[in-house]
Amino acid sequence: MNFHQYYPVDIVNGPGTRCTLFVSGCVHECPGCYNKSTWRLNSGQPFTKEMEDKIIADLNDTRIHRQGISLSGGDPLHPQNVPDILTLVQRIHAECPGKDIWVWTGYKLDELNAAQMQVVDLINVLVDGKFVQDLKDPAAYLAR
Repeated sequence: MNFHQYYPVDIVNGPGTRCTLFVSGCVHECPGCYNKSTWRLNSGQPFTKEMEDKIIADLNDTRIHRQGISLSGGDPLHPQNVPDILTLVQRIHAECPGKDIWVWTGYKLDELNAAQMQVVDLINVLVDGKFVQDLKDPAAYLAR
């Protein structure tokens, strides 16, 4: 798996203060997508064990309380991303008690295969379905 960006402290992509990982690879190509640069699987940089360890350490860092992690992209549930995403969410469950996990995907819940559902079974919130430009509501983010 590759990733484009990791924010160890983020207040934009989900509730509270959290970590956010933008992975590479998306087949949906939604019109109006603000992350077109993440569509190609081979774009960005490799997601390594060191990066995974950094995320776990950041989630457990007591100097800055983080509510959890947001996984976006690209698409974390792209079939080629699922093995690494599953390992990451399993580690978060085991090593970061009380942290929530949000995942954004262009797939709808009823389109997910068994491997993708293994990830879904371990997260707190799934934001599913393609991005629809006409439904974009920037005011919704300002109200938080």
